[in-house]
Amino acid sequence: MRLGVAEREWITQRAVAAGFDLAGVADVPEDAAEDDARFAGFVEAGFAGEMEYLKRVDDAGEYVRGDLRRSMPWARSVVVCAVNYNAEAPLSIEPADAKAGWIARYAWSGREDGGGSDYHDVLLAQLRAVEAEIRERFAECETRCYVDTGPIVERGFAARAGVGWIGKNTCVLNQQQGSWLLLGVIVTSLELAGEALSVAAADRCGSCTRCIDACPTDALIGERQMDASRCIAYLTIEKKGSIEESLRALIGRQVFGCDICQDVCPWNRKAPIATLEALPARAALVNPALEWLASLDGAEFNRVFRGSPLERTRRKRVLRNVAIAMGNSGCADFLGQLDVWAGGEDVVLAEVAGWAAARLRGEAGSLRE
Repeated sequence: MRLGVAEREWITQRAVAAGFDLAGVADVPEDAAEDDARFAGFVEAGFAGEMEYLKRVDDAGEYVRGDLRRSMPWARSVVVCAVNYNAEAPLSIEPADAKAGWIARYAWSGREDGGGSDYHDVLLAQLRAVEAEIRERFAECETRCYVDTGPIVERGFAARAGVGWIGKNTCVLNQQQGSWLLLGVIVTSLELAGEALSVAAADRCGSCTRCIDACPTDALIGERQMDASRCIAYLTIEKKGSIEESLRALIGRQVFGCDICQDVCPWNRKAPIATLEALPARAALVNPALEWLASLDGAEFNRVFRGSPLERTRRKRVLRNVAIAMGNSGCADFLGQLDVWAGGEDVVLAEVAGWAAARLRGEAGSLRE
């Protein structure tokens, strides 16, 4: 079936009614060679780091996340839905206690009495509701819902759908909502008629380079491209094992993810506060005390972060990040904990904690001199 303007608008209205802040419908191009080549270049340059799911290929050796029609030949349009997750709380670049770490804004959600709310689950439930309405209205329509899990580059379709443009920080930016956006998509077999094709969002970054200039690890390499292997979010969430020593000091106090390139973006100065009740921010996760994070044993960590994005990263990796943040804090009070970890059985944590303790002792020694 071909969708006209009225049908396209009906779909976006149903998405907003389901709780999304923004929605649009993009066509799936017959010729995606340019986007395909761009994605292949990203992977083959090593920018994907250890994210093996991005490197998956089909039987013909083509990247699964390249041309969408390669993995879903029936795909003709993509419904892109976005939820604002901006909380009324400080930015990571604002002054904070030297003993505090930072957890990315999107991972703050959950209940104050313990247990998280993973945006993947929340958004997927909303997408399913919209999907059900689409299937009811358009008989024999084939659909698939994804929240970060499908063989699709969501940002590209968000731009094609008019939801926002891809900023120089590689995030989707919307003129009214800013970039604090979580994306979900519904791939459909519905084809957009010519007059119903969405107008791509205009690029409004202009000559601004604040995000590029602010990135501590120089992960933003221009042309709206990122070397993810240097991104603090990748290093603290996706990277397993030890983190390259030359990058540790640059990570600062980030223990899970990073918001710096969004914090400095002018389009986020007036970004609205999120209203979705299913993703409430937990006060304890805003500028969390490093000492508190370090004190959580396995059972307590599971209780506090059950169902949240931190649960998937797991305690061992979070403690590695906490040790690095302690080493970057300049606070000698952390030496006791770091020395305990340095003498422990976890090889990665022991090595990183030893580095952090040496860093603190070196700074203390230079002050005495």
